[in-house]
Amino acid sequence: MTDLSRRAFAGGVSLGIIGGGLMPLLGPAASAAAAATAAATPARVTPLAQIRIGRFTVTALTDGYADMPYNFFPGRTAAQVEQAAKTQHTARPSGVRFVFNQYLIEDGERRVLLDTGPAGSIGQTGALPQAFTALGLRRDQIDAVIVTHMHQDHMGGLVIGGQNNYPNAELYIDRRDVTHWTDPAKRAGAPDYLQTSFRMSSEVVRLYPRLQAIDGEREIVRGISIVDLTGHTPGHIGVRIEDAGQSLIMVSDMLFPVVHPAATDVGFLFEQDPAAAKAMRDRFLPAAASEGALIAATHMPFPGLGRIVSDRGQLRWQVADWAMQT
Repeated sequence: MTDLSRRAFAGGVSLGIIGGGLMPLLGPAASAAAAATAAATPARVTPLAQIRIGRFTVTALTDGYADMPYNFFPGRTAAQVEQAAKTQHTARPSGVRFVFNQYLIEDGERRVLLDTGPAGSIGQTGALPQAFTALGLRRDQIDAVIVTHMHQDHMGGLVIGGQNNYPNAELYIDRRDVTHWTDPAKRAGAPDYLQTSFRMSSEVVRLYPRLQAIDGEREIVRGISIVDLTGHTPGHIGVRIEDAGQSLIMVSDMLFPVVHPAATDVGFLFEQDPAAAKAMRDRFLPAAASEGALIAATHMPFPGLGRIVSDRGQLRWQVADWAMQT
């Protein structure tokens, strides 16, 4: 963990903030017409939040949400997970609410998107195109997409409708995941709940000739690098953004709401290697707490930005302050 800690958290993690704090945006901030439309249909407004990391603007987006049944968390009984949700005042009849956060990174020259969401294949999702509209962007303006792993809730937007939805983007996925999710033998032996991920993975490979299967930690563009977080899937990765002494690390499915970061022995039904996933959490989360790292997590409540802190010997999630400040 020494090298990961040194590289991921070097230089501190203070927010380079817009207006002195994280800036929430509901719909396009500069468009009065769009704001009026959003006011008329508040239930469909897609939230956005922006922060600065040096020269980068990072925009948190969301494709929507789904509730995961309480029995999807091996290591605890359904009753224990539900009680934990009640203690945190987040319990819902249908389970633990997972938000599907994506992150758009811009530096004035390139637009890099981290994951594309389930795009309607799970729960109440499919809102990412609306978020792009709120920003005045089209999907063909995205220069690169980094897929943290090949589960349907992270890559569905790439292939929804059976087409290449990011036609001008270079696509980066860890080679281990590409190998695993396109292996016919592994698909044949996989449970039903993973079959959609196998099918979508084959479509990604077929529809994206510019797919780059990457090996290990590397820099995608200056200041945007891959971090190896294997365990959840064979090629599960994170993305580190750093510039001007500031940094943010997107940890994808390293963290799940209600159960993490306090209980690293609690897994999730979809994890390919539970022991490796636990070992990675055991190494990574205490280091993140020690360094005070700013983290972005796919499934934590929007915008998924926070820190791991040690509270009387127990790790907990502390939401990053994104109140408007002047």
